[in-house]
Amino acid sequence: MAVEWSGLAPELLVRLDRSRRGELGAQLQEQLREAIRSGRLAPGERLPSTRAMAGELGVSRGLAQDCYEQLVAEGYLVARPGSATRVTEDARPVPSRMRPAEAAPAPSVDFRSGVPDVASFPMRDWTWALGEVGRTAPLSAPGYGEPAGRPELRAVVAAYLRRVRGASVEPELVVICSGFTQGLHLVLLALARSGHRQLGVEDPGHRDWAAIAERCGLRAVAVPVDADGARVRDAAVGVRAAVLTPAHQTPTGVVMTPERRREAIAWATARDGVLVEDDYDAEFRYDRQAVGTLQGLAPDLVVTIGSVSKSLAPALRLGWIVCPPHLAAAIAHEKDLADRGSPALDQLALARLMESGRYDRHLRRMRALYARKREALVAALATHAPGARLTGLAAGFHAVVRLPDGADEDAVARDAAARGVAVYPLSGYRFGVADHPPQLVLGFGNLSEAAVERGIAAIGDLLTGETTAR
Repeated sequence: MAVEWSGLAPELLVRLDRSRRGELGAQLQEQLREAIRSGRLAPGERLPSTRAMAGELGVSRGLAQDCYEQLVAEGYLVARPGSATRVTEDARPVPSRMRPAEAAPAPSVDFRSGVPDVASFPMRDWTWALGEVGRTAPLSAPGYGEPAGRPELRAVVAAYLRRVRGASVEPELVVICSGFTQGLHLVLLALARSGHRQLGVEDPGHRDWAAIAERCGLRAVAVPVDADGARVRDAAVGVRAAVLTPAHQTPTGVVMTPERRREAIAWATARDGVLVEDDYDAEFRYDRQAVGTLQGLAPDLVVTIGSVSKSLAPALRLGWIVCPPHLAAAIAHEKDLADRGSPALDQLALARLMESGRYDRHLRRMRALYARKREALVAALATHAPGARLTGLAAGFHAVVRLPDGADEDAVARDAAARGVAVYPLSGYRFGVADHPPQLVLGFGNLSEAAVERGIAAIGDLLTGETTAR
């Protein structure tokens, strides 16, 4: 029988195998030696008293004392009268023979898309909201709540989506989730259990959607995208569900036209299907007011998933699913099975932040900030890559730059990386094998205006095909 005790130090586990009689002292000595050699017990770290150790492990105090005395004699421990026994200060972990692979050097400028300006997270407002929750939340708040989410946040989200996104939603049809990725998992699991076997995904589109579909038991099928948005009507026979980004297509940035929206709804109606809408950054629109949700046109056919990953910070891991009535219970059940519900106190804090007006104020500030970064990108291209065509800038914080015909996207990305600049070929977003002009996706959300200018200055000749020796 093995005796385990995890009270010696944080993350330290001691096992004594009582089937090996007469060896308990030797076992304890060796396990403490290993903990010191590996660094699990740090130099100077305090050990429990011999009485406490003996009591926890169910051995005699004399055995624990003998163990400590032996390790003191060997130089692993130091004991002073009237003071706790500690690991000797000059104890050093034995280096592992296994060396991790060397990480590639981080780029000096990284045009990765989908990353917001995390330095602009409204920490003061968030801590204020948490303080309000601590002051006013009911005593039951830290317990298990409804898996679908705290009713306070569901009500606030429903009101916000009606007001800002033109959605048609009531609180009971909102399920709170841990960001878009979990939301999509929950929706696709519910669809798979209801008989769906395939899922249409935009091509080009988000790189993870096909993998998520497969994890949920669905086969991903490409849905082509052109300048008017996704052509859902071209989805293969048998497909009855599709994931779309109608307000700001990932990655091309095009907005689904009204005609395409009507076509998508007609398609879902004819196939008794479902449209899943990724409403990821529609608040950040520059040329006109934000485009309303697809869900507002057909609430019985559309699932809308949103989150605060782009508007506040990815680390909050909070989002929402607006469910058609016939799927609400199934999606809430999947959430219950997944994790019993998202963190309740954070939900209450987000609700307080949104209803106080501070969330809207933050969005206005970020909209202006991203607009300046967008202008910096346009200006930098005009200066360092004149003639380069930039598209997808109507909303969000990424754009697509067209390379000269015949250019090799991957080669341009490699050459840019050699100059310390990370850019991302559009081919990385392709699901099918259709031909497409060479393009790069440039994210600017988490870059300063100066970094945008510096990055484009470093690779301008690569974007125009006029590479010069450097």
